Amino acid sequence: MSLISSFASAAQLYCQRRVAIIFLLGFSSALPMMLVFGVLSFWLREAEVSRAEIGYFSWVALAYSIKWLWSPLADHLALPKLHRWLGRRRSWLLLSQTLVMLAIFGMASSDPQQNLAMMAGFAVLLAFASATQDINVDAFRIESGPKEVQAALAAAYLTGYRLAMIFASAGTLWLAAVFSGGSRDYQLHGWQQAYGVMALCMLLGILATFFSKEPSSQLIQAQRSEGSPLHRFALWLQQAAVAPFIDFFQRYKWQALLILALIACYRLSDIVMGVMANAFYVDMGFSKEEVATVSKVYGVIMTLLGAALGGYLITRFGILRILLLGAILSAVTNVLFSVLSHIGHDLVWLTVVISADNLSAGIATSAFIAYLSSLVNLAFTATQYAMFSSLMLLLPKFTGGFAGVWVDMMGYSQFFIFSALLGAPAVLLILLIQKKTVFAEPVLQSASDKPAS
Repeated sequence: MSLISSFASAAQLYCQRRVAIIFLLGFSSALPMMLVFGVLSFWLREAEVSRAEIGYFSWVALAYSIKWLWSPLADHLALPKLHRWLGRRRSWLLLSQTLVMLAIFGMASSDPQQNLAMMAGFAVLLAFASATQDINVDAFRIESGPKEVQAALAAAYLTGYRLAMIFASAGTLWLAAVFSGGSRDYQLHGWQQAYGVMALCMLLGILATFFSKEPSSQLIQAQRSEGSPLHRFALWLQQAAVAPFIDFFQRYKWQALLILALIACYRLSDIVMGVMANAFYVDMGFSKEEVATVSKVYGVIMTLLGAALGGYLITRFGILRILLLGAILSAVTNVLFSVLSHIGHDLVWLTVVISADNLSAGIATSAFIAYLSSLVNLAFTATQYAMFSSLMLLLPKFTGGFAGVWVDMMGYSQFFIFSALLGAPAVLLILLIQKKTVFAEPVLQSASDKPAS
């Protein structure tokens, strides 16, 4: 009876309105990222853009890696008119989501064969708007409930995020094929119409923003002290940009460097490989329909299984052990891509590779989100989480820009093995952290409990 009650309680928790909102916001966060980082490389490769240029093109996603530079604005800048109407988090969400939609429509009107610079310009706008949305979705999620519901909110966010990744990649490929009349030849209008549909799908996130409730916040507000404008600006800058970083290093001392090194390395292996994944599918002769079908069916199943399994394993064995498991699995699945490069066009092997990749990604991402969330002080929600998630992407995205050059130099098989070896630093750092017992319990301080800076 207690087991039934436990399941009923869990079901009731996941049916809460705030959990559903976080699910939709997770969907809204992932959709633009895949359009600028994932499926776009398939479009560019079909348009006969070189692998080296595709690799360099991935640098537009570096916007996600430097979002901490403007993340204090989300915590401390009230948008004119919108703030009074929607509140701090929802006003920033609406602004960023609107810009995301406009940028996707801009990419839908571009022709990479005629004007690659125009496509790049809209991609940069999309990346910066999407990164701004991520800052506020992360803060919204963390502020939307006490620690007792954070696991459910993280699971809802991850489920929406991973489903959007599949939808934006497989869905865009499938739509591009449909709008191209099933032709295997490159059809510009098919890609343009597919991106137009994806732009309209951002309405889900906008509706979620409108129907959500502004979360309560423990943000430290700059006092309206008397003095010169320069003095007031200095006070704001200290509280908005400096204090969050001082707080982190005060809490973890020298161990903070070890934690930051892990964050910087954890996704190096899978992101560097991912830059060339779609170009690899094109060069192996897989059609848009084939990649879309395998991703849509097996990718979704394994993604949901991976996210659920990751959440269960975390509660059973703890975050660090599953963080280690995820790092190992992410590297091992890259070797499967190397095997596929020798096999060639084989749908069975493509299914195995994509399924394994999504399963490992679900487990690794569940553990990593839980770990990053545990490091955040709620007094600096947006700034600190943006710092961690930005650092997570900076080195992998920069390194991934050279992926096309490396493929041209060493071929796909050796490139995938090389990308697997890039996962070794993360594994070693986790083992070191476990040995030193450097682990952050969730920080749920109020503003008054914050360590003095």
